[in-house]
Amino acid sequence: MTRDDTTAPALQEATLGTLFGLAAYGMWGLFPLYWKSLSAVPPVQILAHRIAWAFVFTLILAVVLKKAPAFKALFHNPKRMLATVAAGILISVNWGIYIWAVNIGQIVETSIGYYLNPLISVVLGATVLREKLDKGIIISCVIAGLGITILTLSYGSLPWIALSLAASFSLYGLIKKMTGLDALTGLTAETAVVFPLALAYLWFEHAGGRGSFGSVGARETILLALAGIVTAIPLLAYAAGVKRIPLSRMGFLQYLSPTLQLLLGVLVYGETISGIRGVAFGFVLVALIVFSLTRIKKARPTLAS
Repeated sequence: MTRDDTTAPALQEATLGTLFGLAAYGMWGLFPLYWKSLSAVPPVQILAHRIAWAFVFTLILAVVLKKAPAFKALFHNPKRMLATVAAGILISVNWGIYIWAVNIGQIVETSIGYYLNPLISVVLGATVLREKLDKGIIISCVIAGLGITILTLSYGSLPWIALSLAASFSLYGLIKKMTGLDALTGLTAETAVVFPLALAYLWFEHAGGRGSFGSVGARETILLALAGIVTAIPLLAYAAGVKRIPLSRMGFLQYLSPTLQLLLGVLVYGETISGIRGVAFGFVLVALIVFSLTRIKKARPTLAS
C-alpha cells in the first residue's frame, strides 16, 4: 500500500472524528434551549426524568448492541464498580446544578464553569495522575485564578455555580479516564446507580399530586420523555469522535459548548456581562487563549515528526 493509499483513509477518519466532536459539543452548547423549554417543571423533577429516561434508553441500546460482556467485566471488578458509583453521583450533581442554573437565568455563569473545566482537568491530571505541568499551564491557571478572585469579589461570595460545574465534571472525567469504560456501558452503569432514587422520587411526587409528567402539557411531557435520548446522543457522538482524532484536538473543540451557552445567555435570554464581571470573564478567556496557544506549540514537534 502506497503512502497516498494510507493517507486518504486516515484523513477521512480525522474529518469524521472532527464532525462527531463538533456535533457533540454543538448539542451540549444548545442544551439551555432544551432545559429552558421545561421551565414549568421543577428542576429536581427534570433531573429525575433525565436520569430515568437516560437509563432506559441506554439499557435498551446496550441490549441491542450486545454489551453484556462489558457489564459482566464491570461487575467482577470492585474498584471499577466503586468508581462507577462515584461517577454516577458526580454526573447527577452536575446535571442537577446545570438544569437549576439554566432555569433561574444563570446561563452565563454555567458557561464560565465549562470554560474552566479544561484547566481544572489539567490540575487534577497533575495532582492525581502525576502528569507534568509546564509553564503554559501554570500561567493559564494563575490567570484563571485571578479571574475567579475578581468574580468572587463582584458577587461578594464564591461563584459556586461555575466552580461546582467545573469541579464535578472534571472529577467525572477523571474517573471516566481511570475506569476506561466505553461511553454507552459507562452511562448505562452510572445512571443505573441513581435510577432507583430518581424513580422513587418521581413516584413520591406523582403520588402527592405534584408530578409534572402528563399534567403540565403535552409538549413538556414529550420533552421529559425524550430527555434520555437527548442526554445519550451527544455522549455517543463524543465517544465516536475521540476514537478518531487526538484528545488534544477534541480538547480544542470543547470550547464550542460554553461559547454557544454564552451566546444564548446574552443574545437570546438577555443576560449581561458588564463591569467587574466582564473583567473577570476576560481573565478566564485570556487564560484559555494562553492555554490553547501553548498546547498548539507543544503539538507542533509531534505533528512534524
